[in-house]
Amino acid sequence: MTYSIKNMLDVEDSALKYKTDEFMEARFPREELDAAQTGLAHIRVKPGKRQPFAHFHDHGEEIYYVLAGAGNIKLDDAIEPIGPRDAIRISPGTTHQLEAGPDGLEILAFGPHHAQDGDLIYEGFWD
Repeated sequence: MTYSIKNMLDVEDSALKYKTDEFMEARFPREELDAAQTGLAHIRVKPGKRQPFAHFHDHGEEIYYVLAGAGNIKLDDAIEPIGPRDAIRISPGTTHQLEAGPDGLEILAFGPHHAQDGDLIYEGFWD
């Protein structure tokens, strides 16, 4: 097939599987879309919450696009306010984490798909 269409609400919420659903929803439709090289994530950080981990990629550049809500993104040592229609490019090696404001934060994240590209940081990044 030369194309794929999938409603994001029909994609598994990985936050449920990894028990981070108190903080966020996270849907990664790469397999459902049969995407061989492109990664996509639909992330909703709940109002007043922060993602329960920061992360970085060794090789993959990411672009975040804010669909709705507002909040902050921490990029290494910088904390930047973000809101609707903001696009944020994140270089490989840049550790990053999202924090939602009172209305929550909804983003799409785009980047190449690399298995085992980077790592998660669970404690101390925002401090």
